Formats: sequence, C-alpha cells, structure tokens
Amino acid sequence: MTLHSRRTVLRALAATPLVAACSAQGAPTGATTVEVWSWLTGMDRYAEAFNAAQREVFVEFRALEAGLSGGYARQANAIRARNAPDVLHLEYRALPQLLATGGLRDLTADLADLGPAYPPAVWRDVRPDGRTRAVPVDLAPMVFYHREDLFDRHGIPVPRTWAEFGDAARAVRAADREARITTFPLGDGSFFAGVCRQAGDPWWTREGDAWRVDVDGGGTLRTAAHWQALIDDDLVATVDHGTGDWRAALRDGRLWGLLDGPAGADALDPADARRWAVTAMPTWDGVPAAGDRGGSAFAVSAASRVPDAAVRFLRWLATDPAVPRLGAAVTTPFPAHPDSRRVAREAYRGDHFVGEPVYDVLDEAARRVPDWTWGPNALRLFADLADRFAGVRPGTTTLVEAVRRAQVDAVADLRSRGLVVREGAA
Repeated sequence: MTLHSRRTVLRALAATPLVAACSAQGAPTGATTVEVWSWLTGMDRYAEAFNAAQREVFVEFRALEAGLSGGYARQANAIRARNAPDVLHLEYRALPQLLATGGLRDLTADLADLGPAYPPAVWRDVRPDGRTRAVPVDLAPMVFYHREDLFDRHGIPVPRTWAEFGDAARAVRAADREARITTFPLGDGSFFAGVCRQAGDPWWTREGDAWRVDVDGGGTLRTAAHWQALIDDDLVATVDHGTGDWRAALRDGRLWGLLDGPAGADALDPADARRWAVTAMPTWDGVPAAGDRGGSAFAVSAASRVPDAAVRFLRWLATDPAVPRLGAAVTTPFPAHPDSRRVAREAYRGDHFVGEPVYDVLDEAARRVPDWTWGPNALRLFADLADRFAGVRPGTTTLVEAVRRAQVDAVADLRSRGLVVREGAA
C-alpha cells in the first residue's frame, strides 16, 4: 500500500529524488548486479537475504518514495532519460500507464511457467496488453479495521452494510463528539477508486482497439453520494492516511475504524493490541464484494542489460518462502502467490487483533474483489480526483460533481493521445 498526497502532480510526472540507497558491502567478484527501486516495506531485508543465499546475482536496492508520492514520477523520468533501474516497482493499477512509456520489458516467455500458479484475475492484472509485463508480488484487498473495545463499550454493532455504516457513524459521533468512525481521505483519488471498485462498475473497459470510459457510472455515483452525505453530516474525518494528524487520531481513539488493505494493520499502535478487530468491508445490499488498495508488482526495465538476473530475483521475491517469513517480522505480508501466502499465514505472529484471524478476513476479501480493468491514464485520473475533491470540504463542489467532471477530463485526455474512446457503460 502507498500513502498519497493531494498535491502530488502526477500528470506532469515531475522528477523527485530517491529517498535512500541501501546495499550490502558490495557485490561478490563476478556477480551480476541488479539495481532495484522500490518502496515495499521489508525490501531491504529481502535484498540482503537474497544476496546472502547465492553469489551469482547481487541486488542493489534503492528506496523510493511511495508511488503516488513521487515514486512513479521518478521511475517514469528515469525511463525517459534512459537510466532506469533494472527492476521497477509498480501497482497493478499503474501498470498500463507505465507501459505506455515503452520502458517495460516483455516477460511473457520468461514467466510462462508462473502463470498457472496465480489466480486468473491476478495474472490478468500483469497482462494489460495480453503480454506479461510484471511479476505479481502482493495484493491489497480492503477490509474494515475497527476498535472492537469502543464499539462494544457503547453497544454499537459493527456495520455489515453501508446503510448500517451510516447508522454506526452517527452512533460513534453521539458517543464521543471528537470521534469519527473512519476517514475519507479527500487528498487521495486512489482511495476513492479502491472503494468504488467494490461497486463493480469498471471505470475503463478495453473493447478491441478502443477504450470505454465510465468513471461516472451508477456504482461510482452511488459510492460518491454515500460518502458525500457522511461528510456533509460531519460523520467522517477527511484527513489523509499517513499524516501526523491521522496517526494521532488512531492512537488517541478519535478514529474508531480504518478502511484499508493488509498494510493498514501496520499503522495501528502496538499499545492498542487486543483492542482492534478486523472484518469484511461493508457491502451494498448485502452482496459480498470488496475494494482494493493497490497491491505490488515488479517489472523489468526494457533498458536493463541484465534481464535474466533481474527475472531471477523477481521469481525469488514472488515465490521463495524466505520472503513472507522475513516480511512477517515487519509487516502483514499478503503475497499474491498462493504458496507464499500460506507461508505468510503460518509465519505471522501478530497478536494485535481480537475476533476473526486477520488472514481469514483478508483471504475472503481477496476472493470478493470484482474484476477491474485499469486504464492508461489511471494515475492522472487519481490526481485529477484529488484536486477536485479539495473543494468538497469548503463546499465549492461535491464528490458527485467532481466525479462527473473527472469523467469528462479522462475522456478528453485519452482522445488527446489519439486513442479511440467510447463513453459510458456498454
């Protein structure tokens, strides 16, 4: 999962600096060096473990800011400048836009044997043009983390539907005027995309050589209207995830819940262990479905001079049991590869939650995420939505109005690229 800023100028893909550079003492004599850029939690440990396990390939890891906070801009600029690293970090929803740069290697032949091991929907996500462009590493189905102790203390049922969610939000506010059931981060267009995915109306559909764009479809407008009502009644916070205010609100009990993927568990204060529980994301009309918060895949740069070594590392990262075992010590890993996920479940020793085991809930959520096609301007659309959402709190626009405007802009953007576009639902 990534953290996002409303002011990130994704359209321009402006250059941003690398956050840090991490490597071991140096490559063994004769080893092939593979440069990896990533913001994945635990990647420094994974690189060290890989390097220690063999001497033929040496991974040099450089830490990036999260994708929507500058990582994608940095990678896109490096592709244009012809100095991209061997391995690029991206989310499934960013893959089509990064693919349009021409900077990703075709991995179809390299990874042909891996495809059958993954769920079909996951494998489709790394094949946006029918060719394999990345290795799936983890998934981010959305669930509802909540303060079970506070809900119990005040006799508030944990919501199972969005209608019940509104009732619970009012009850939370009545119990504590400073508290809110959760936050709707107005500065994060990708969060909105994640919750809209649950409604099952894809924003993009590929129809031969054309793109159908339906950002303001019925499911999305229903989602926007629901959250707008909660914002209008001051029943949810609107602070962005990852900010100091957000972390303080979680720590101080002013936020009773969090809609997020597996990495959401990492944001919870260890001092609150056994106070939190996790359950399925509320649903529309009781129909089981979940949203998603991204999920990581890794691509090989088209300019890489050591693609075979890069693929070797990515195979290890996606499938070796050492990776989830290491990850379980620093995060809540949720691998895309089923065998790796089983290892993660066994290795996870977190005792933060009461109630249902966190991996049971995440596994079920992963099965409930509707199929979705990400378009070639997804990152641009996320930025556009975040910019337009800035007017929601002062009342100069609404989420519904912002979505309708974003539809117009998304269509115009693709047409300006010479693409054939059809509007609305099929």
